[in-house]
Amino acid sequence: MKKFINDPKQFVPEMLHGLALANPDTLRYVPEYNLIHRADAPNDNKVTIIQGSGSGHEPAHVMTVGRGMLDAACPGDVFAAPPMDYIYETTKLMSSPKGVLLLVNNYTGDRMAFDMAQELSEADGVKVRTLFIDDDVSVQDSTYTVGRRGVAGNFFVMKAVGAASENGADLDELMRIGEKVNSVTRTMGLALTACTPPSKGSPLFELGEDEIEVGVGIHGEPGRRRDKWAPANELVEELLEAVVSDLPFASGDRVALMINGLGGTPISELYLLYGIAHDKLTERGITVGRNYVGEYCTSLDMAGASLTLVKLDDEIEALLAAPAEIAIRVF
Repeated sequence: MKKFINDPKQFVPEMLHGLALANPDTLRYVPEYNLIHRADAPNDNKVTIIQGSGSGHEPAHVMTVGRGMLDAACPGDVFAAPPMDYIYETTKLMSSPKGVLLLVNNYTGDRMAFDMAQELSEADGVKVRTLFIDDDVSVQDSTYTVGRRGVAGNFFVMKAVGAASENGADLDELMRIGEKVNSVTRTMGLALTACTPPSKGSPLFELGEDEIEVGVGIHGEPGRRRDKWAPANELVEELLEAVVSDLPFASGDRVALMINGLGGTPISELYLLYGIAHDKLTERGITVGRNYVGEYCTSLDMAGASLTLVKLDDEIEALLAAPAEIAIRVF
């Protein structure tokens, strides 16, 4: 394994330290809890939005902290749910009189940690709600999670509730919006290679030179099947069919289309995939109203991509179009 790394156990703290130093005007770092939060948080005039999850999915979630998005993130180690006490302490530190909304990708460890943290926070008098995100269509259930997994579609939930929170929405309204966006968001991914966690030092699984994992999870969990590599047109057709048929999306729908890189895929290939997906949606009579191409929720250095569709209406589209300022800058 060749990576820029010192002690694997310090990989996450060192990454968070660098993130905070690179954004001194907007972000603060609390090492005790792996906590990255907005410099102006908590704000008594808005609901605080917090998301955790394991590390290794950057820019989700620590790099999406900022105005119009998350107020705070407290990740665990790579591919590990944050400890319950991290979430509990983060919730208390970031609590607002208007309440706290916890966003949780649907994995067993994350659910357990966040549920316990919510109970303890409520016992301390914090008004807090939890919203679970489960956009992955590749599996209904697995040994890795309870129901569908939360993957790249989490971006749309955090963007929508983040925008609404900036506009003064209360906790009940944010829950309604978040559940609505989650209900019309679907994702499917595939891997060309495995990823290599720093603490393991070797790939999580083995793929042959001509093999792909269809429906892979963002922690390297098995998908629908392992198959032979195929041209991009065929791969996009499979991802698209799985996503479109699940809601289902239909002719006349207006959608947001995301092609998300899993960490090791060149941006040129992502745009190639986007063009194919856009054309295939047009053939189905589905209009792409908003587009997202790049890395939003990765799996370390995994070569692969996921495709996400969100069914748009006036409310969702306005929230997605609202301004946001986060750590990731183009220039």
